[in-house]
Amino acid sequence: MAIDAELERKLRELVDRREIHAVMLRYARGLDRLDNALARSCYWDDAIEDHGQFVGGPDDFIAYADGTTLMFEAVQHGLLNHLCDLQGDDAYCETYYQFTGVTAGEDAPNFVSTGRYVDHFQKRAGESGPEWRIANRVTLVESQMDVPKSAMLKLMPPAYTLEEPCQARRDRTDVSYHRPPVPRRPRG
Repeated sequence: MAIDAELERKLRELVDRREIHAVMLRYARGLDRLDNALARSCYWDDAIEDHGQFVGGPDDFIAYADGTTLMFEAVQHGLLNHLCDLQGDDAYCETYYQFTGVTAGEDAPNFVSTGRYVDHFQKRAGESGPEWRIANRVTLVESQMDVPKSAMLKLMPPAYTLEEPCQARRDRTDVSYHRPPVPRRPRG
């Protein structure tokens, strides 16, 4: 059965949008898990990252981002609204983000930053065929705030113990890399 040209165009557009969004998800995971190879796979070699105090290439940006990540006990890049204007092998995207940095100590506030990634993606020849990556990015940091720790933390028992530690890691030993993920076992 043949697919008509309009349906084929729509399917290609859906696939392109999905592949671009997958790059965004890999980017967030790569930075949060300090998985430099994963974060680097999101950029073309000649890309420019304009990111607050940093302007430069992808390798230097990832080293810069690692320095920020390591200031916190844990971090998360949440990706929110995502708009993508496809124009052939170019795409112009805007993705809202929320960055959260968890600080050590009961009284130290956590850090939250919000803003937008304004990206130029390009589909070029990759290692296994054509692929989408970031060609250039402007990161707009639109707010930064300290967020106090929840008073409820002091009232709740700890979620993790020395016998059953948290499985969150800043590398490929993190539970999200396990296939399949192995949960803790219910207590007796």
